[in-house]
Order: sequence, then structure tokens, then C-alpha cells
Amino acid sequence: METILTLGFYFMTFYAFIPGILSRVFGYQVFKKGKANHEIALTFDDGPDPIYTEQLLDLLLRYDAKATFFVVGVHAKQNPDLLRRMRDEGHTIGVHNYEHKTNWFMGPKTVRKHIAMTNDIIEEVTGQRSIYYRPPWGIVNLFDYGNVSRLNIILWSSLFGDWNKKINAKILELRLMKKLNPGEVLLLHDCGRTFGADVDAPSKMLIALEVFLEEAKLREIKMINIENMIKVTEHNNKKNLSLGKRVMVSLWLTWEKIFHQVMRMKDIHSSNESMFHYRLIKYKGKPLPMNNGDTLSPGDRIVELHFDNKKLSEIAFASKNPLVVAVKTIREIERSLPALAMQITDEAKHIPIKAIQGITMINRGAEKLGFSIHDMPKGLFLSSTRIYLKWLMKVLTPTQSVTANRQVREHVQEEPRILLMTLERLQQYIPLDHGYTLVKQQEIITTKQDVVTSN
Repeated sequence: METILTLGFYFMTFYAFIPGILSRVFGYQVFKKGKANHEIALTFDDGPDPIYTEQLLDLLLRYDAKATFFVVGVHAKQNPDLLRRMRDEGHTIGVHNYEHKTNWFMGPKTVRKHIAMTNDIIEEVTGQRSIYYRPPWGIVNLFDYGNVSRLNIILWSSLFGDWNKKINAKILELRLMKKLNPGEVLLLHDCGRTFGADVDAPSKMLIALEVFLEEAKLREIKMINIENMIKVTEHNNKKNLSLGKRVMVSLWLTWEKIFHQVMRMKDIHSSNESMFHYRLIKYKGKPLPMNNGDTLSPGDRIVELHFDNKKLSEIAFASKNPLVVAVKTIREIERSLPALAMQITDEAKHIPIKAIQGITMINRGAEKLGFSIHDMPKGLFLSSTRIYLKWLMKVLTPTQSVTANRQVREHVQEEPRILLMTLERLQQYIPLDHGYTLVKQQEIITTKQDVVTSN
């Protein structure tokens, strides 16, 4: 029963609640609004349409306006000339699935197939694959982050219901005028041939958009594609922590407290500065070899390590970039291991403990600490763990530019792995003068630390 409740808790949290809140409310791993002084990003979904997209491109050309088109693969395949014109006139092309179906009703493999098929068409016609993706209706679930790990998810700051038959051009014009503000990412539709849309809705959109573009010209506001809006935003972003980020971190840490209570996590009593929480569990995975020649088997009692994410967040926001975060975190772990070793030794006097285990994405150099490193079995748990750890670092660390994130990926191994350390090896971190009676006395070996564990 406990296992079922735990799995249910994980599933509901990670599949539905967290992705929806983080992407739609806090903009986690999505771009939905820029920071600009004189620019707006126009985006159009569901096309290309052989009639209305052609007219839209003519209109944009007259006003020297650039836009981003999130194309449906089947429509793009039918209208390759329009894709070429988009490219030639300086617009950006993004992926909007091969068919206009919500990701909630498709499995992860099907979503990947939709994205790949659409991108294949874009590449065949334009000579370049897209790096931008907008899921239909903006619906994001747990697996989408893994499916589009090489793409940028683009949502919007304002949408106008322009697909609705009941919305006339004047109402749409008034709604657009209210959003004539720099930094906006506006969502409109250049095709009405999707479920629930009015086939001729783009005709009203074109009327309202021309009035909008004329007013923008008078106010000296420029229409740019999403690629340039991201660049402008990164240039204008300040380093100060935003209110939204503070709220996000606060909500996550509140959720973490609930998680610790449900999972019965323990603190390190002898140190208020420890980087670890832990719980004692029975190992349920496949047999794993350890450095002392023994094997960790199902049913063996282990210590499952979890990172103190409040302290991680404090370190992160006092650091310039994730690489500095890693260095500072390693130093803190070095100070935390002796207290952990002493408390686990006390636990081992009453309960047989065979090893400590952590799952980490930063595993380079872990062998120097006495860990053995093991690949996680492929499957749902590996995928969920990979996405969760990426979420964790995104939520608890300052927002980095696209360029900075690429630099970090070059230095960090972003694949979670299992780290194991025997109890005897952990006890080697206990100070010689502490007077502890070890479960199994061994020679003290001094090593440098080079690993981060996370929950």
C-alpha cells in the first residue's frame, strides 16, 4: 500500500500539477514574454494556409514586420512554397506537431514522431531544422520536456480568440490594441482548418492586424521574430531575482517540506549546515556490485540520500553561473560528510545498513569519493528522474541565458546515475579524534570531493 501511495503521489505531482504550474504560471522551460523597449513578437499558429498565409505574408512585407510561424506538419507538406517565402523574407518557422492534436492524448513516442516529421519537412524545404516548438493549445505535460530537450518551447503572453466565429474584426482590433506593448508575444492564427476553429477566421484577423500594424508604426514599435525577441530579452534582463522566481522557489520548497513528511526524511542532527537529508529503505532494484567486492541485493537496507534544496538555492543565487554553483556545492558536501558518517554509524548500531545511495546528474569524479557509479535501468523511472532533476536545477537556480545553458551542458553530464558507497567507506570520513566506535574499523583515507547528490 505504501508503494502504491508513493507511486501515485509521484505520478500526479510530476505528470500533471508541476508541469502545468511551472510552464503556464511561471514560464518554466518556456519562453512566453520578452523584455523589450520597442519590440513585439508576432506568432501565428496552425498554418500554412494556401489563401490566408499568402495574404498575411503580403501584409507583413508591406510593414516590414517579421513574425514566427508555428506550422502544422501536414499543412506545411501541402504548401512548401509558403515555407520558402517565410524563410526568404526573414521570418522564423517553428513546429506545431504534424497534426493539430493535443499532447495529452498522445504517448511520448507519438509526440516525438510528430515533432520529427514536421521538422523533417521544414528541413527539406528550407534547408534548416527548427529549434522552436509550440504544443497545440499550449498544453505541456511531464514528457514534453524530454521530447523537446533540443528545442525551445514558445508559449505566449496574450491570445485573442481570433479562431472563434463569434469574434468580429472590430472586437479583435480592440483586443490587439490593448496589447500594443513592447515585449509582448502575441498569438494569432493564419489557418482556420483545425478542430473548433472558424475556417474563415483568418480573414477577420488580417483586417484587425493591419490596423494594429499601422498604429505600431506610428508608435515606432517594431515587429520581430521570436529568435530576435529572445536575444533582446537576454540583453535586457537584469540579474536581480524577480518576484516570480522568489514565489516559484518558495512554492517548491513548501512542496518539498510536504514531500519530506510523506517520505519520512531525516535531518542530520549534529549539523545545522548539512547538505543532506536521508531515509532508511530496503533496496528494490537490480543487484549492483560495490567497490568492496560485495553486491547490493534486493532487500538490503540502504540509506537513500537527498539534497537539501534550500541550501542549494541559497548557494545558487549567490553564484554567477551553474559551474560556480557546482564548485561551491562540492565544498559544502565536503563539510557535510563527516556529520553524515557519524549519524549513519549510530543508525547502523540498531539496523543493519549495507550502503548509501544517491542519484545525481553530476557524477564526474565520484569515484574519488569512494562511490561506484551505475547506469539507471531504462524506463519510466529514468525518464522521470532525468526530467525532475533538470526541473530542480531550473527552479532553484537563477535563470541562465541560452548561451550560458549551452556552455553548462558542455561541462555537466546530464544523465542521472546511481552512486553507491559502502558503510565502511562512509565511515572513513569520521574524524580520528571523535572517538566513534565504527561498525567496521578501517584505515582513514583522505579524498577530495567532486559530486553532488539531489532528491
